[in-house]
Amino acid sequence: MYDIGKYVQAASIEEAIRALAADEKAMIISGGSDVLVQIREGRLAGASLVSIHGIKELKGVHMEDDGTIVIGAATTFSHVTYHDIVEKYIPILGHAVDQAGGPQLRNTGTIGGNFCNGVTSADSASSLMVLNAVIELQGMGGTRFVPIREFYTGPGKTVRAHDEVAVSVRIAKKDYEGFGGHYIKYGKRNAMEIATLGCAVSVKLSEDKTCIQDMRIGYGVAAPTPIRCPKIEEQVKGMAVGEEFFTAVRKGVLEEVNPRTSWRASKEFRLQLIEELAERALRQAIVNAGGDAELSELAWEDGNMAGGEQNA
Repeated sequence: MYDIGKYVQAASIEEAIRALAADEKAMIISGGSDVLVQIREGRLAGASLVSIHGIKELKGVHMEDDGTIVIGAATTFSHVTYHDIVEKYIPILGHAVDQAGGPQLRNTGTIGGNFCNGVTSADSASSLMVLNAVIELQGMGGTRFVPIREFYTGPGKTVRAHDEVAVSVRIAKKDYEGFGGHYIKYGKRNAMEIATLGCAVSVKLSEDKTCIQDMRIGYGVAAPTPIRCPKIEEQVKGMAVGEEFFTAVRKGVLEEVNPRTSWRASKEFRLQLIEELAERALRQAIVNAGGDAELSELAWEDGNMAGGEQNA
């Protein structure tokens, strides 16, 4: 049984905002894959809930006239993964959320719930980071747009005010056009696992596909919040794709991360993963951006099985 003190089924975004403003203890629920678990465990016993599950404006994926991709915050992981727009333009995000939990969770859990809970292990977060996503929030004070790099304030904390509803996540054309991306999640199991570490990379190559025009690298569980590594991103611009580039990235990311030891993994192991996954994700992202197929993650693993597989 679920110990729920009060429940409001909002019929619109405005109604949800009013319900939140009227009850300082009220919580938003959409898919319920996180909130209901906490209620059942007793951590949120007696909670007041405001459901946004039935609000159509919060669901779906579409592209605006200027090429901006808009994903409703209440869109489930499965719908994100298999939507034509996502598959064609931002497959890195579809691939990332398809690694969350199992089929049941992916059919109920929402992308908004994933980034709004503020946890650093959220599978969508590092990919949204490298896509320079912008979060649309609506509350009593109106609508505001927050770059995802400014959204997280600490472990489990975000800038979303109590009376605000996450309406959508927006990705501009300039942040996906010409880029190839890849996301790798490391866990002790292949499915139904919270990330021990997540790494997302997005790369734009020169016209001849031999040099790095732009690179973005983001991590989950490498710091108290999802992060980007701006120093190494800037440092490698213009570098030729090759071993010198991969070495620079492996060394550079270590200067910008701050992992901790937990019951899932030690700090030392996470630092090893941070290096290893950066190179693996980069190699596949370069291929996805039109680069040399021999650099692919799988081809590289086959040639480095003795070292690479043992290290990660």
